[in-house]
Amino acid sequence: MPEWSQFLNAMTLALVRVSGMVALAPFFSSAALPVRTKAVFTLAVAYLLAPLVATLPSAHAVINVSALLGELAVGLVYGLALTLLSEILLFAGQILGLQLSFSLVNLLDPSSSIQTPLIGELLQLMGTLVLIAAGLDRILLASMVRSFHVVPLGTYALEPVTALGLVHAASGIFLAAIELAAPVLAATLLIDVTVALMGKLSPQLPVMALTVPLKTLAGFALLAGSLALWPRFIEARFDALLDLAQHLIAATPAGAGG
Repeated sequence: MPEWSQFLNAMTLALVRVSGMVALAPFFSSAALPVRTKAVFTLAVAYLLAPLVATLPSAHAVINVSALLGELAVGLVYGLALTLLSEILLFAGQILGLQLSFSLVNLLDPSSSIQTPLIGELLQLMGTLVLIAAGLDRILLASMVRSFHVVPLGTYALEPVTALGLVHAASGIFLAAIELAAPVLAATLLIDVTVALMGKLSPQLPVMALTVPLKTLAGFALLAGSLALWPRFIEARFDALLDLAQHLIAATPAGAGG
């Protein structure tokens, strides 16, 4: 009976940690996945992990408020850190949509139930495809399993440095989005300058009638040409955010659950 009780405690704590990650992390948090499927998946992962993580050194498989909050915090740190990837792609889509004259074309995002730009939705769909094709979802699960070695069950203590690290990472969303949209931004800027100079040389030239179609055509051409670079960009950002999540939980002192 004591072993069965310890197994249930370990499974509950592992379930809380994995649930925090599944609730926010890209792909796993998608509204396209049924809630029951997510629940069964989370239960299966927690059931398989429980006998392994309960026997790790320093594991404290005892259910109390601090242990539950600590396990939830670990999952949320992973989820929030990787959610920044979706925000980067969405922000880059907003910039591209503005440059390509698609700023008024919005779609309803089923994940957040808000209106998102058409190009932003395209980038988010591509991000999901890259995650699946590159196996990054399995890498995320493997990292979550390794987190039990770094921070054993019931020993995590959420510190202000973790929140500050996430805020600092969120401040890089603008720069990363600009990097992704840089080719289109540069091309449309050159077109604006060229058409403006042509308008000065020839006042009869219909500048407004030329600027929008030229920017749209050039932007789409560069967008199609840079498709091969997007998977590398998305994978690099995913790896960086995953390393950030691992660093944040590893840098926080353990021992809250004792």
